[in-house]
Amino acid sequence: MGRATHAPDRKHAQTITAKGMQVHPDTMSLVYDDRALAESFGGSGLKDLYASKMVLLASLSACIGGLLFGFDQGILSICLTMPQFLAQFPETDPDANSFASLNKGVMTALLELGAFLGALSAGWVADKWSRKMSIVVGSVWFVIGAILQASSYSFAQLVVGRFIGGIGVGILSSTAPMYISEIAPPNIRGAMLVLEQGAIVFGAVAMYYITYGSRYIQGDWSFRLPFTVQMAPCVVLVGVLYSLPYSPRWLALRGRDDDCLDSLCRLRGLPPTDARVQAEWITIRAEAIRNREVQVAAHPSLQGDSTADEAKLEIVSWIDMFKKQTIRQTLIGVILMFFQQFSGINALVYYAPSLFQQLGLDYELQLTLSGVLNIAQLVAVIVAFFVLDRVGRRFILLAGSTGLIVSHSIVAAMIGTYSDDWAAHTTQAWVGVAFIFCVMLSYGVSWGPVPWAMPAEIHVSSRRAKGVALTTASNWINNFIIGLITPPLITATDGYGAFAFFAAFSFASGVWTFFFVPETKGRTLEQMDTIFKSNTALEDAEAKEQILQLLCGDVQNPTMTHGNAYKGQVEMIERVKPSPTAEIV
Repeated sequence: MGRATHAPDRKHAQTITAKGMQVHPDTMSLVYDDRALAESFGGSGLKDLYASKMVLLASLSACIGGLLFGFDQGILSICLTMPQFLAQFPETDPDANSFASLNKGVMTALLELGAFLGALSAGWVADKWSRKMSIVVGSVWFVIGAILQASSYSFAQLVVGRFIGGIGVGILSSTAPMYISEIAPPNIRGAMLVLEQGAIVFGAVAMYYITYGSRYIQGDWSFRLPFTVQMAPCVVLVGVLYSLPYSPRWLALRGRDDDCLDSLCRLRGLPPTDARVQAEWITIRAEAIRNREVQVAAHPSLQGDSTADEAKLEIVSWIDMFKKQTIRQTLIGVILMFFQQFSGINALVYYAPSLFQQLGLDYELQLTLSGVLNIAQLVAVIVAFFVLDRVGRRFILLAGSTGLIVSHSIVAAMIGTYSDDWAAHTTQAWVGVAFIFCVMLSYGVSWGPVPWAMPAEIHVSSRRAKGVALTTASNWINNFIIGLITPPLITATDGYGAFAFFAAFSFASGVWTFFFVPETKGRTLEQMDTIFKSNTALEDAEAKEQILQLLCGDVQNPTMTHGNAYKGQVEMIERVKPSPTAEIV
C-alpha cells in the first residue's frame, strides 16, 4: 500500500470537472443538504438492507471479531464447570484450590486485558494501514492465541494464550464498528452496526452448544475441540477480505480520491454518474480536506514525513481526543461502554450456571437454561436490528436501563429473601429465573448494540479511528474488571449482592443517558459535528462551504452558491437541536 499520504490542502484539491466527472443535475442540491442526501438512500427495511449487498457482506465480514469474542463467552461458561477441564487445570477447581474463584476471574479477565491493549493499538493500525489491514492484524493475533489455548497443558500457558488471543479480539472489535460506520449509507447504518453485537451473541450461542456437546467426549478433547474450532472464522475471513472494498472515508483521508469514488460505487451498487454517489463523494472529500486543515492548524510543526514526526503526531493526536472540541464525543463513547459492562451482562454470560445455582437449580438445568439465556439475547439483538434506525438510539437506551433496574432488583430480592430454603419457595425461584431472562432481553435490545453503534457515528473521519479505539478499550478494561470481580462477588454475597450491584449501575446509566446522550438517528457522518454544537461548528460550516465551492468549481446550483451555501449550512446547524437535557458533557 506504500507510505501513508494525506488529503490535499485547498489549493491542490482538484475540482470535479477537472477529474472529468459528468455531473448529475441533482448532485449539487444533495451536496448542500445533508438531510436530503441521507434520505435519498431509502428507508431502513429489509429490502433496503438487501439492496446494499456489498455493504452487508463487508459488515458481516468485519464482525468476525465480535463472533470470536462470543465464541470465548460460549466456551468458558461450560468449561468452568466441566470435570475434564477442572482436572487438567486444578487451579480453577474450588474443591482442589482455595483460590479457585480468583483464578477463574484471572483466566476470564486476561482475554479482556489483552483486548484492551489490542483496541488501543487498533486506532494507529487502522489510520496508517487501513481498516482492512487492521482486521488482518487482529486475525493473526487471535489465531496465535487460539493455538496456545488449544494446546495448553498448564494454567500459565492457558492464561498467556487467552491474553494473546485477546489482543486480536480487541483489534477486531475496535475496527469492525469503525469500518461499518464508514461504508454504510445512513439509512441502514444503525442496523449494520447492530451486527457487531449480533455476532457476539450468535458466537456465544453457537460455541455454547458446541461445548455443551463436546463435554461428553472423554479426555482433553472435550475442551480442546472448542478452542480449536474457534479459529475457523479467521480462515473464512482471510478468503473474503481480499474482495472487500476499502473504506471510502479512509481513502479520502489518504488523498486517494479516485479510489474513494470507486469504493463508493462498489458499496452503493451505483455508477459514478449517480447523483447520490457524486454528492456523497464530494462531501467525503470536503470533510477529509477540512480534517486535514484542522490537524495542520493544531500541530503545524509535526507535519513532516519522518518517523519521529509521525510518532509525535500520533501521541498528540491521542491527547487531542480529550480537548474541548472532542472531549464530549470521547466521553460519550467511553461511558457508554462503561455502563454496558456494569449492567452485568458478561457476569451472566460467563457465570450463568453459577448464578442459576444460587436459585437452587440442579446442574443439568443450570446448563440448559444458560444456553436458552444466550438464545434470548440473540432474539433481542435481532429486534434491535430492525428498530434501531426507526426508534433511535437514545429512547432505546432509556427503555433498556428501566428494564435492567427492575429485573436486577427483583432477582436480588428473590435470592436475598428465599435462598435459605428454595425447596419451599419454588415459585419465587422461577420468578428469579424469569427476571434473569428479562435482564438479558432488556440488555440485548438496548445496551448491547447501541454502545457499539453510536461511538462509530459521532466522531469526524480524522478522529474516528482513535475515538472508536478508546471506546472499545473502555469496553475491554471494564469487561476485565467485571470478569475479575464477579466470582468473588457471587461467593461473598450468595449471589443477591451481585444483582443489587448491577441494578445500581443500571439506574446510573439511565440518569446519565437522560442528561448527556444526544440522538444520532438518520444523520450522515459528515453532519455529526453539528449535533454537538461545539464552539467551532459555525466555523467548520463556513470552512466546509468554501471547500465545497472549490471542489464543485463552476458546476453550481444557482440557489446554493457562495453566501447562500454558507447560509444553508448555518441553518442546518440551527435545525440540529439535541435534547436540552443532552447538551452538556
